[in-house]
Amino acid sequence: MMIVKIDNVYKSYNKNLVIKGISIDIEKGERVVILGPSGCGKSTLLRMIAGFIHPDKGRLIIDGRIVADNGKCVIGPENRHVGMVFQDLALWPHMSSYKNLEFGLKAKNIPKMERRKHIDEIFEKVQMDRFKNVHPGELSGGQQQRIALARALVMRPTILLMDEPLSSLDTDLRQVLEMEILRLQEEFAITMIYVTHNREEAFSLATRIVVMEGGMIQKTGTVKEISEYIYNASHK
Repeated sequence: MMIVKIDNVYKSYNKNLVIKGISIDIEKGERVVILGPSGCGKSTLLRMIAGFIHPDKGRLIIDGRIVADNGKCVIGPENRHVGMVFQDLALWPHMSSYKNLEFGLKAKNIPKMERRKHIDEIFEKVQMDRFKNVHPGELSGGQQQRIALARALVMRPTILLMDEPLSSLDTDLRQVLEMEILRLQEEFAITMIYVTHNREEAFSLATRIVVMEGGMIQKTGTVKEISEYIYNASHK
């Protein structure tokens, strides 16, 4: 079942075309990794899916609903059932970990007891129960990543967007968190769209990889197909 359809999408900044006619269909439950160098447009594409920006041209459909159409935002980010983990994590430094998770639930007027139940469940699932009252600045990099992931998941999204969330971590910690992301994605049966410039990360996390460069899709395929594509391209 298709959950995201990106149909001939374009986006410009200051007359600079950064997304050039991209089309992708993403199935429910997939782990799609968008792989490409810095500046290729992959984060812009992710932010369009989230609804933080909208395409100048083309159409976005999420879970059967048109959310953006030819320069118009039809459904805002708060109603797209999408969660996002940002590259800089964007945790509120003056709030405890618990309050960071509670913020979005309060904005949706979820009752207090229900909020507490959701938050307690998520803290347990990301193995951060002991850190509910700790502020982000007191946490390690890996712990902050878990809180950012928990904040996205506590909203019960159908799609999880991740914008290079592990790029600042060392290799060992990154590999540990990759396994955590895979476990949580399977446990929540959620569709994941993950952006990275790191090939090893893409190969570890993806069921399908989309290779981007210069605002366009160069190749889409399985991990095996993309591995062969990259090898052949580097040996021409």
